[in-house]
Amino acid sequence: MSSHERIEKSVPLLIVLTIVAISFGTLVELVPLIFSKKYAEPIAGLEPYSALELEGRDIYIREGCNTCHSQMIRPLRAETERYGHYSVAGESVYDHPFLFGSKRTGPDLARVGKRYSDDWHRAHLYNPRDVVPESNMPAFPWLFSNEVNAEGTAAKMSTLQTLGVPYTEADIAGAASAVAGKKEIDALVAYLQQLGTLIQTRR
Repeated sequence: MSSHERIEKSVPLLIVLTIVAISFGTLVELVPLIFSKKYAEPIAGLEPYSALELEGRDIYIREGCNTCHSQMIRPLRAETERYGHYSVAGESVYDHPFLFGSKRTGPDLARVGKRYSDDWHRAHLYNPRDVVPESNMPAFPWLFSNEVNAEGTAAKMSTLQTLGVPYTEADIAGAASAVAGKKEIDALVAYLQQLGTLIQTRR
């Protein structure tokens, strides 16, 4: 019996060798990324989310938008022709958590910022079929009546500051007043309108 056959017929040995192979491959992929600064450096001009955009991002996650829309454009011709410049690591360094995703029930939103007007986004979120008749996206009418909860915004920014996001003390101190009285739709649209805009301007 050859060594190859011996491995194939021994389930415990096959499991151990499979784990070793996967672990080695994972290390080869991850270790260079951990120690390479170019993947952790923000692209030129990148700024952390404003208080309103940050609240909009949390609403985006709360409403499950990231379960149907990815925010990662792969460097393939079909992707870049449809969505724009492929995603680069440096534009997401302030994102906690990342929202790359791979599910595309709806289109990728990595470059959606400034592609449509604020009014278009509002109409689309109130009733998607008013602007895209074939859409299967749910409506979100409550965003127009719910106010942003300003109480936790400063704490969120303070926590992100400890994770390396360069918020200033002035940013944190002014967070509550920046979102006070705003509707959730205002915050979500603000978040959507900045997505990918730094890269778009370079095309």
